[in-house]
Amino acid sequence: MAEGGADKDTTLEFEEEEGDQEDAPLEKRKKMFSKELRCMMYGFGDDQNPYTESVDLLEDLVIEFITEMTKKSMEVGRLGRISAEDIIFLIRKDPKKYSRVKELLLMSEELRKARKAFDEIKYATTK
Repeated sequence: MAEGGADKDTTLEFEEEEGDQEDAPLEKRKKMFSKELRCMMYGFGDDQNPYTESVDLLEDLVIEFITEMTKKSMEVGRLGRISAEDIIFLIRKDPKKYSRVKELLLMSEELRKARKAFDEIKYATTK
């Protein structure tokens, strides 16, 4: 990640949508992460087919966390935008989250550079 500025890939713009699920009761929200959470729960030692109630509870917690972090990020940074720096600022006092975010951003940057180098090689050989 570039020092001092927001990378284009790490800045997101948000618009208000009609019928947003935020106001819907937790029971009525569309389940978005059920499959992934089941796999994660199994990977962390739960049964291969965990109880649906457990997955639903965990999903509600995940969605609530993401929603709260998004709201806080929008208050910290530029209006209507979230950047990686906003997230880093919010989690700076939590060493586990901070190190994980830093690791993921570094890996993302390495993958971006590798893709760019691969595309340049591919482009050079096709000429």
